[in-house]
Amino acid sequence: MPSLNDISLRQLEYLVAVADTLGFRRAAERCHVSQPALSAQIQQLEEVLGVKVFERDKRRVMLTEAGEELVSRARRVLTEAGDILSAASRLSDPFAGNLQLGVIPTIAPYVLPEVVPALVKQYPRLKLRLREDKTELLVRGLEEGRLDAALLALVPELGDVEHAVIAEDPFVVAAPPGHPLAKKKQVQLADLDEENVLLLEDGHCFRGQALALCTRIGAREVDFRATSLTTLAQMVMSGEGAITLLPALSVPIENRLGQLVVRPFAGLSPSRTLALVWRPGFPRADALRELAGTLRSVWPGLKAKAKPS
Repeated sequence: MPSLNDISLRQLEYLVAVADTLGFRRAAERCHVSQPALSAQIQQLEEVLGVKVFERDKRRVMLTEAGEELVSRARRVLTEAGDILSAASRLSDPFAGNLQLGVIPTIAPYVLPEVVPALVKQYPRLKLRLREDKTELLVRGLEEGRLDAALLALVPELGDVEHAVIAEDPFVVAAPPGHPLAKKKQVQLADLDEENVLLLEDGHCFRGQALALCTRIGAREVDFRATSLTTLAQMVMSGEGAITLLPALSVPIENRLGQLVVRPFAGLSPSRTLALVWRPGFPRADALRELAGTLRSVWPGLKAKAKPS
């Protein structure tokens, strides 16, 4: 039976890289080693384990059934090893070293230009590594240890995460000039009954939130799904009669030319809760809570109506 001395963390890193890329050349580039060196380490690991992890030929690389379980366990080992390094960093300076931060696309372009310089100024020894992606992929990155934290909207699908609330982001209605809703100073939910509404494509949490609202009030989704809030705004500007919902955070940029009529909801506005989230047990959780406080103090265009949790 192989012992722990026969396996290295570097070999596990190579193993996961090949599983992620399904290619030895791409995995070698990701790990900054030569392909022969990486291939030799994978072969040595398979020999030590006595298990074939990958099926490979000249055209493709595939995980074997046994390989899927071993790669899953390797990810957990690497995550724990990363947490050991994070714990050591925390003991010396929790705001020193790298912080892998994910941000969803409906937040990133509207806050990063302002908050990143503020964070760099506040924490000069902290090196932010940013990744923009959809909620599902960011949560997976947290679980697998590839991300330390993520800025996103709180939705039930997040699962088991810890979080600190940053702000409430109300929804607003965006319509083309001349639309009947443009005559109103505030929009009632009932005003959207049977309106044609443009929404984002699947995978964006803002789509799910907006779709749930539209379904409840009788609005109709147009047969077009945008990849970004910018596309939604441009489609409404085209004047085809459809409206959309936007998070208030995005309005200063998406309506910077004033070509949209933007109206708030009357009364208690539907909104999303924006938060910094991280996986349970993350060793720098106290530092992330402090970081969330800094984010609240510099968050553009919003007051943090909700207290941190």
